[in-house]
Amino acid sequence: MSNEKELNIELDSAVAQGSYSNLAIITHSASEFIIDFIRMLPGIPKPKVSNRIIMTPEHAKRLMLALKDNVDKYEKQHGEIRLKEQTNVPFLKGKGEA
Repeated sequence: MSNEKELNIELDSAVAQGSYSNLAIITHSASEFIIDFIRMLPGIPKPKVSNRIIMTPEHAKRLMLALKDNVDKYEKQHGEIRLKEQTNVPFLKGKGEA
């Protein structure tokens, strides 16, 4: 007998379209993590936050582990993801001010 429960999730068609982001600003307090997703494009001097995700520290850590697991699987199948430069951008830590 399996202890796993089936998770039945509905994906709205508008949400299924997705949203592109090439910049994320991550901030946190004692009780939550906030991830602001931004799309930086040429000719747009002041890009706006397109999505904000707020989660508990426990869920933020679960997300980090899930991302690591998926990146590891991706690299095993497709090869190492090479970073052009070793900086905190496009994923910034700090006050969340652009």
